Amino acid sequence: MSGGSASLGPLNLKRARILVTNDDGIGAHGIRLLARIARSLCKDVWVVAPENEQSAASHSLTVRAPLRVARLGPKRFAVNGTPTDCVMLAVGELMGERLPDLVLSGINHGGNLAEDISYSGTVAAASQATFMGIRGIALSQISRPQHPIKWSTAEQFAPDLLRRLAGESWKRDVMMNVNFPDRVASAVRGIEVTSQGRRRQIERVTESFDPFGEPYYWIGSPRAEGSGRKRASVSDIDAAARGAVSVTPLNLNLTDRATATKLRAAFS
Repeated sequence: MSGGSASLGPLNLKRARILVTNDDGIGAHGIRLLARIARSLCKDVWVVAPENEQSAASHSLTVRAPLRVARLGPKRFAVNGTPTDCVMLAVGELMGERLPDLVLSGINHGGNLAEDISYSGTVAAASQATFMGIRGIALSQISRPQHPIKWSTAEQFAPDLLRRLAGESWKRDVMMNVNFPDRVASAVRGIEVTSQGRRRQIERVTESFDPFGEPYYWIGSPRAEGSGRKRASVSDIDAAARGAVSVTPLNLNLTDRATATKLRAAFS
């Protein structure tokens, strides 16, 4: 189904079929919000999501265990697997012969910026759709620990943003990664098209001890945000820090063409 470098033309959302999924689980507030937004754009909306949280599952695919599907309602299913499993089951089995025109993943509780993109199950679901020749958009609402998550920001900006993205032609190898800033809607400073950033420091590993005195380790302590270096283009981290909505087009072909050209010369 992959179309290589060919493009997908503009999409008429009113006639579209949309698949909604996530990595926070079928019961998460964010996916209920995203499904409601999708239904405001078109009539044919399906929800297929993990039955439990799958955060940081990345592009994990279940290949050595059976997958089970629970039908929760019309066009609504829970899967005992990963976000990637959900997209593959929805497209390959649950939705019948008509494929979705658009896969929306999220709205994630927390941002997916910079290195998060590599770990994120939210992004993986959208990228799996892209591998299958279907438009994929990952959406995340940035938040801070011990602070209320500002769902109303995503709710206000997502519908028009999705309409505008759907109205553009896309290369088949490209998906979109959207992050809404940790600000109330009235304080958001527009929409910026960004590049993937890079933080100044990697994930921290913290050691502590359980009640029995045994050590344990926790990955993912708070990190300093920042691009860490000057870049010609605006990064997703920079946009988020300024309070803007970040839209990052991600190319799923990881080949570094400049290096490949250099190596061909070296090995010729």
